[in-house]
Amino acid sequence: MAAVAELTQYTNTARRFSSEVSYASTRISGRRRLHLRPIRNSGIRCSVTSNEVQAAPEAVKAEEVKKKAECYGVFCLTYDLKAEEETKSWKKLVNIAVSGAAGMISNHLLFKLASGEVLGYDQPIALKLLGSERSLQALEGVAMELEDSLFPLLREVSIGIDPYEVFQDADWALLIGAKPRGPGMERAALLDINGQIFGKALNAVASRDVKVLVVGNPCNTNALICMKNAPNIPAKNFHALTRLDENRAKCQLALKAGVFYDKVSNVTIWGNHSTTQVPDFLNARINSLPVKEVIKDTKWLEEEFTNKVQTRGGVLIKKWGRSSAASTAVSIVDAMRSLVTPTPEGDWFSTAVYTNGNPYGIADDIVFSMPCRSNGDGDYELVKDVEFDDYLWNRIKTTEAELLAEKKCVAHLTGEGIAVCDLPGDTMLPGEM
Repeated sequence: MAAVAELTQYTNTARRFSSEVSYASTRISGRRRLHLRPIRNSGIRCSVTSNEVQAAPEAVKAEEVKKKAECYGVFCLTYDLKAEEETKSWKKLVNIAVSGAAGMISNHLLFKLASGEVLGYDQPIALKLLGSERSLQALEGVAMELEDSLFPLLREVSIGIDPYEVFQDADWALLIGAKPRGPGMERAALLDINGQIFGKALNAVASRDVKVLVVGNPCNTNALICMKNAPNIPAKNFHALTRLDENRAKCQLALKAGVFYDKVSNVTIWGNHSTTQVPDFLNARINSLPVKEVIKDTKWLEEEFTNKVQTRGGVLIKKWGRSSAASTAVSIVDAMRSLVTPTPEGDWFSTAVYTNGNPYGIADDIVFSMPCRSNGDGDYELVKDVEFDDYLWNRIKTTEAELLAEKKCVAHLTGEGIAVCDLPGDTMLPGEM
């Protein structure tokens, strides 16, 4: 449906029609059309509450998937160009699906994606935005802003409330949306409520090589749930976002050492995105020197450093009155670019991935943040040349125990039996209320 257009100047003419409310803008090299289609009454199929037990993944009939292939979103941007007018220097269209697309994080992220900042300035994209019935009107506003921004790389925008439609042929799935934590809610209850199981939809209709980045908290175990419900997608393709934690750790080390943050490298966040996370100063470097040779205050490193990283979001909320949506969006950009850009020699980045086969001795079958490198092809490898001391290893085992406990809490969502929930305590990061 979408073809690639030359980056030439164009003039816009708008026409309004009675029923479909469509307009067309004419380019020198082709036509661009935006259709406002009737909203289909479809519900999100993958929502799971604490009162529901979801069965193990089921196969989806091929004929049912085929019916979903058409773009059913409210806004669909199409380019009708003659074949000989296609720009051959541009790459094949990349489909990016985003859940929680009407939220504050997405409000910062979508425009970075559309600008080419993330995947490259020669990479056309299609944005597929997933919301709920309550957020559909807001999604229309998001799509209108994207249209008015005139991003030349943005070939298509579609919105919808059914993941089986929105995730069709997705090359990237950014799962941002999650129900926020309310007063008095324990982490165990949040694991159930936040179990927005998109895995089945991705398994049925997304690209077989889709890269999945889970942002909605508790993101590690939500990523595990999603992965377990998508057996046809490689487990290695699922990530949970811990890049903001890494960025915060780099910032604190730079401030303490009195250097700019680009002098800080090899920072790892180990484990869960919670207060048990382990910012690793043992392997980190400042100006290519071990951190402990530059910052000799061991008490600060072992006590204040970790606390500052963990509580940064809460401090920001107190100062500004809102959560860290902008810096979260930047960290999503960083996480994606780390997979599509070769990692600088000797450095690495943090992302939470599936632990099976890891070289560290961390328990299998959980999603755990670890140091990774990439050749820039979307894949990654775990870094093997890291050191452990008793302090670091003991903290890693603590965050590992929490993730194993969370895994037991969601056994009913992963097809692994009856859930048994016995979490040791409330470890949500400040600012997630």
